[in-house]
Amino acid sequence: MSDTDIPKTEPARARALLSTADMKLLRRALESHARATEDREELAKINALHHRLGVPDSE
Repeated sequence: MSDTDIPKTEPARARALLSTADMKLLRRALESHARATEDREELAKINALHHRLGVPDSE
């Protein structure tokens, strides 16, 4: 049995789906939408998503 026949124990590392610029744009869009909405439940969801996106290093 060769090394190529042995199954890998770890999956290959996933590639990033969004660039840093994409993340900044998403954060800005969420901030804009949060200022425009009056729905408290939606605002809570927007705030939670904004938090999960994280704070960028440059800010």
